[in-house]
Amino acid sequence: MSNELLLLVAVGAPLVFFLLMGMGWLLGWTPSERTVARSTVVTFAGASVSVALLARTMAIAGWAPIRVELGHWFSVGGYSFPLTLLADPLSLPLLALTIVLAGVIASFSFRYLHRDSGYFRFFVCLHLFTFGAALSFTAGSFDLLIAGWETVGLTSVLLIAFFNERPDPVRNSLRVFAVYKVTDIGLVVGVFLLHHFAGSVSAHGMVTGEWPVSGAALSIPAATLVGLLLVFAAAGKSAQFPFSGWLPRAMEGPTPSSAIFYGAIAVHLGIYLLLRAEPILQASPYLPAIVVVLGLFTALQATLSGRAATDAKTLLSYAALAQVGVIFMEVGFGLERIALIHMIGHATVRTLQFLRAPSMLHDYHRVHAAAGGHLAKTGAHYEAVLPEGLRSWLYRLALDRCHLDTMLDRFVAGPFIASAERLAALDRGERRQPSPKIIPRRNRPELIGDLDV
Repeated sequence: MSNELLLLVAVGAPLVFFLLMGMGWLLGWTPSERTVARSTVVTFAGASVSVALLARTMAIAGWAPIRVELGHWFSVGGYSFPLTLLADPLSLPLLALTIVLAGVIASFSFRYLHRDSGYFRFFVCLHLFTFGAALSFTAGSFDLLIAGWETVGLTSVLLIAFFNERPDPVRNSLRVFAVYKVTDIGLVVGVFLLHHFAGSVSAHGMVTGEWPVSGAALSIPAATLVGLLLVFAAAGKSAQFPFSGWLPRAMEGPTPSSAIFYGAIAVHLGIYLLLRAEPILQASPYLPAIVVVLGLFTALQATLSGRAATDAKTLLSYAALAQVGVIFMEVGFGLERIALIHMIGHATVRTLQFLRAPSMLHDYHRVHAAAGGHLAKTGAHYEAVLPEGLRSWLYRLALDRCHLDTMLDRFVAGPFIASAERLAALDRGERRQPSPKIIPRRNRPELIGDLDV
């Protein structure tokens, strides 16, 4: 089997599952859990074997990149949309990580979602997500990367709102969707400007050399402008400051989707974008420092907010956020290989922690009971270093998650959702009525008598 075919199988197997199951669902056929499980096993087993054979072949050949040219989607004037897949020392490890961890999540979910009404819907979204992530990592151009990027974002929002019979998952999924769409503007405009400045957005036409030893043929002003837009998009996808507030809200989805999206793959997609665009970042004297500052602020904010988290999944989300901030700093310092290794290790460990969260709580309660309810407190060293007034202020700040939720609601999610409502009313030919003013509970006369209940 040729290397090109192996790469196509690894990337396309989840897409084939999605298309077959999706067409069956549209025709009125809903497969049984056993059919879904067996088809999933075959899909991920085939993709895993393909990745393993491809890695073996590339290792023998000295890790020379492999490209699959599938022609062009369309051409308009002097522009064409290339369909090119690329396997190189950056994309292949992340492709393997995606396939393996998605397979682990699928195996866990066979039992976790057994007899759940959304069982089939979950696995359809999981396979579409896997294809989107694999396409993002192996895209041979930034144009094709956008397609995988948006697929990952769409499935993220769908799985956050998985339990759509409750209002909170739907509400939080809309907030995440708003952040995604606002920050994705940076990626789209950045790629557009790359076409203008470099004349190409392909991984081998835009840069000289192969990753990680490569350079960009851009001037300092052009690299700074394009890099700022790509950093903006990466910060939104990876929940970096000031967009960190959406990540804890994403925990409304099932535990398996939280593990694969916000512990392993989706939250690291912004880092991959920066690693792929590393030549652009290094061509500017300002961008590396900006990336380091973003990562530092995020790591500090996540560490502080995580210490006041009241549930296991929120705590793990802030722990993941802190590590992603550190990886951002490594990218800014130019430590590409260390950042890649850190990303793979963190994704693996965090996935297992998310999956084991219920068992971890059970173990903690058992140890707590065995110790007679006298487990040693953590964080006592802060009491010795920080004065009491500062500790109280930091605790209140951590409880409010550093006000980032308020900032996102006011400046990102709020205006985005309000614009969508106005456009929907305009589409219906209606004049949008102003939303009724919400009176706080304590000021509503009809509820005064209930305050003490």
